[in-house]
Formats: sequence, C-alpha cells, structure tokens
Amino acid sequence: MKPNHVKYLFAVAGFMLAAVFSASAQTATTKGMDRSKLNIGAYHLQPYASTEAHVKDVADCGIDFMLCIRTDRKLLDLFQKYNVGAVLNQVVPGWWGGDGSNAGKLKTKNTIPAYQRAAKRFKDHPAVWGIDIGDEPSALDFPYYGEVYKEMQRLFPDKMIYLNLYPNYASVAENSTEQTKSQLGTKTYQEYIDEYCKNVPADYLCYDYYLYAVSVPRAYENLRIVSDACVKTGRSMWIVLQVNSNKPDKWISENQLRFQAYTAMAFGAENIIWACYTEGWWHNQVVDKEGNKTQQYDKLKKVNAEIHYLGDPYMKYKHVSTAFVGFDGTEWLKNVNQKSVRGFNGGAFSGVSAVGDQPLVVGHMVARDGGRGEALFVCLADDPYDEDTKTQTVVFRTDGRKAKATGGKGNVKLKWNRKGGFYTMKMKSNEGVLIELL
Repeated sequence: MKPNHVKYLFAVAGFMLAAVFSASAQTATTKGMDRSKLNIGAYHLQPYASTEAHVKDVADCGIDFMLCIRTDRKLLDLFQKYNVGAVLNQVVPGWWGGDGSNAGKLKTKNTIPAYQRAAKRFKDHPAVWGIDIGDEPSALDFPYYGEVYKEMQRLFPDKMIYLNLYPNYASVAENSTEQTKSQLGTKTYQEYIDEYCKNVPADYLCYDYYLYAVSVPRAYENLRIVSDACVKTGRSMWIVLQVNSNKPDKWISENQLRFQAYTAMAFGAENIIWACYTEGWWHNQVVDKEGNKTQQYDKLKKVNAEIHYLGDPYMKYKHVSTAFVGFDGTEWLKNVNQKSVRGFNGGAFSGVSAVGDQPLVVGHMVARDGGRGEALFVCLADDPYDEDTKTQTVVFRTDGRKAKATGGKGNVKLKWNRKGGFYTMKMKSNEGVLIELL
C-alpha cells in the first residue's frame, strides 16, 4: 500500500500502474514477456533517468520490465534495444483505491466506452508488454473490474492486463459510529482476496507489501493468504517488494532484499517487483533525483542476478504448500494463522529442519510437466532485519532419490550422511536454496 503523502504524483496524473503480471508457466511465450520464466520488474523510470545509459543500467541491473512507463516512443525504442519490457500507464483510464473514498465508484467514473475510446487512440510498440488498469482497488469494485478485465483482453489481445491489490495493512470495513474509510471494502483481508478471485478472471494475483515499513509477521500472513488463494484457484503469484525506504536515514540492506525475495519464492512467487527504482514514493531509491546510481544499485544488481540464476530451475516446478519450520520461541509468527513445525514432512521429503531449530521457510513444489519431479525452496529466515548473519546447517531426507541443491551463486554442496540416511548443507542467513530430486 503506497503512502498517502506520496501518492500525489499519481493522483495528479489520474492514473496508477498495476504491478501485476501473470507468470503462469503453462502459458507459452507471448509477445513481450516470456511467462515461463521468473521475471523481475521495478517501479518508475522518471524522465531524469531516461537516457540510453540509464536504460542500459536498468538492463544490467537484471530488471526485465519497468512499471509506470509513459508513452514515449524514444524511450520505448531504447527499451526494445536493451530487451526491457514496458508496462504503460495513462493509456486507459487509471484508478487508485487510495484512502477508500473511491470505493465502489469505478463503474461510474470509468465507463466501458472510455476504455474503448482509449484503445482506439493507442499506438503499439514492440517494447510494450502490458497495459495498466489500476492499483489497489476496493473489493466493492471487483465485480465491475471483472467486466473491465474481459473488455481489456478483447481490446488488447496481445497485451498483459495489469491490476495490483492492497496488502493486508489496508483498512477494513468496520461497523461503528466513528468508522474510518474502508480501503478493502471487506471485513477481513481473506474476504478481500476471495472476492478478487471470485470476480476478476485473471490468472495471476499481485499485491504490494513493504515489509520494513510494517512487520515480518504481517508479511508472512499476507504471503500465506495470497499463496493459498493462488494454489486453490490456479493463479500465479506476483509481489511488489521494497528496495527503497520509508525513512530517509535507512537504506535497505542486501540481505534484507534477499529475505523479501526468498521468503516470497518459498511461497511460490513467480515474479518479483521492486519499488522504487527512481523517485516514486519514499526515500533512498536505486537512482536519485539527479539520475545517479545510489548504493542500492549494486545491492539490487547482485540480488537480481541470484534470483535469475535460481529462476530457471525454480520455474520447472509449481508451488504446492509452505511450512514454517523452527519458529517456536520467536516473534515472527505472531498473529499468523499457521503454526510452526519441528520439521517439514511432505511428498518425497522428510525431516527438513535446521540444526538448533533455526527458522526456515520451506516451500514444497512439484514438477509442472506432471512427472515425478519434486523440489523444495528453502529460505533461512533467522535474521530478517540483517542484524547478525550466521551460517546454519540444514538437514533433510528424501525417498531414496539423490538430491541437488542450487543457490543464487551456483551449486550448493550437499553432504550425505550414510549412517543416518540424511543430507546436510550449509546456509547463510536470508539465503535461498532450491533442492531438487534427481
């Protein structure tokens, strides 16, 4: 959820980009995004950072697509040259839920003929991957958004149609005489997500969550609700994470970037989107107002390279479930509607845990091709605020098949304990590792 005091940029324009893409691996490569891959996006490329050198920097940083891009043919030509996709705002009538005062008004303000008129004016470009239709809508607008989504698919048959949802720290409806404006339009966040799945015929679900402005437990609960909905309805999960900070004296660390990305991947995220690359909201972006790279650039470039390295084997599998292992005694699952277990046992894996009961987020995955392939995506979640990086030992058993482990920098050494019949491997705090069965 974007802060009210910075949203003026979008309110003035009347448009807001939905940071959403469907990364369904069942879908073949389409014009623009290759949806069989894990793609990385980022919000905003302001005019002061739109030279060829800047666009090359975007590509070199491992960013596959940019959001909130204006229709600028010269800029789009540069995107095409460097194989960066663009998701355009200001093509069709925009929408932002804001503080909830707009809830239920989409149908009145943005009529279907308005979308149709906009489509007639649209001039395509090979770099355009998608069209934005809104950001953080109320559930009261989901039924009409279902109609809009279908019409947009008809009007733009070769484009992704993008819509981004609120996180769980948006306000809910309350029955009181001093009721605040409701952003979600429902009594609970679970109802909000259920209403989206019921009404909007998209094969993805994307939301933004800025963990270091909120809390770890709420982030886990949001991941749990959205991931479960995606598994239940066959949708892909996309997530918008933070590379900048809500505090001017705070810089998000490299390991905090890893924690956000790898816990999301343990819940099945198929696209990772960073906010903000240039000025959009908050402080300490990747590129400053003078167009110069900040310390965030090298951090993001390094973590994006790791995500891409893991992405190829990761996307061979689809997410089934996620377990919190070894979280007892921590505060990280406070008010999370899922309990910690001593070890993960599921499918061909058993006894998955860290020595000393250190916290692991363990995602269970199965092969997309329907074969016997199985995998785990494991994040060592013992240091989410990057205060004391450590190396822990993770142990697991298989059904007899050999295992292979891959980290963001290459193969991870597995040690076979013949006497005990289990594997061990070393992991650093906030590291993500994919374990596959051969």
